[in-house]
Amino acid sequence: MPISRRGLLAGLPLLLAGCASTYNEQHNYAALPEEEFPLHRVPIDKIKPELRRQQVAFSGNYAPGTVVVDTPAKRAYYVLGGGQAIRYGVGVGRAGMALSGNAYVGRKAEWPSWTPTPNMQRREERYRKLAGGLPGGPNNPLGARAMYLYRNGNDTMFRLHGTNQPESIGHAMSSGCIRMMNHDVIDLYNRVQVGAKVVVIQA
Repeated sequence: MPISRRGLLAGLPLLLAGCASTYNEQHNYAALPEEEFPLHRVPIDKIKPELRRQQVAFSGNYAPGTVVVDTPAKRAYYVLGGGQAIRYGVGVGRAGMALSGNAYVGRKAEWPSWTPTPNMQRREERYRKLAGGLPGGPNNPLGARAMYLYRNGNDTMFRLHGTNQPESIGHAMSSGCIRMMNHDVIDLYNRVQVGAKVVVIQA
């Protein structure tokens, strides 16, 4: 059945809105050639819609600037205030599952180096070989950014960080803390301040 001109014009705003939404989501995962280690564009169809970064309605008694990590749901939220937040998909490892309650961002790093914890080094020889640390870069498990979580002035050894395994987002993995896609962790890193409150919710 042919579409009338009136019907086409009536539907055009919805069509354009859909295109704009897709465009904006793809823009969030565009190539980042200016990075120290340039990041490629991530095709939007490679990311499940529910794991894509987006602004959403958010309820909860949290001050703007707070990061809330919902580990059972594999989601993190940066609270904007006014009932809104930026939502990110996350992956949670065994270490991340063990962290619960309040912490704060003690420091931040771009393309951070990574040193396995003493427990990891005792457990596996491959980690002992990295006792001197692994420099930042595309092969580093902390990815493009890391935010180090502290309590009472002490490093908890848990991090919000990027990953070189984007397929792990939305899952509970065997290692790692709270991991995010590199594009998303860069966005969060640029928003969050040192000293910001982080709330980790467990089941």
